[in-house]
Amino acid sequence: MKPGIHPKYEAATISCACGVSYETRSTRGSFAVDICGQCHPFYTGRQKIMDTAGRVERFRRKYANVGKKAAPPE
Repeated sequence: MKPGIHPKYEAATISCACGVSYETRSTRGSFAVDICGQCHPFYTGRQKIMDTAGRVERFRRKYANVGKKAAPPE
């Protein structure tokens, strides 16, 4: 590695809006995020499927027969 061309890799704190903070190292420095693994709905089990205007059901109907073999002609 050439000396003097690499950014500084210092200790940094990443803080979430839910109050959790993580200690790590970064060239960017400390920063804040809106959501993390402690409060994300997918990881906490609070995820919901938002079915706006029946889109999920319409998708299921559209692709219900995909992959099924058609009956042979007689």
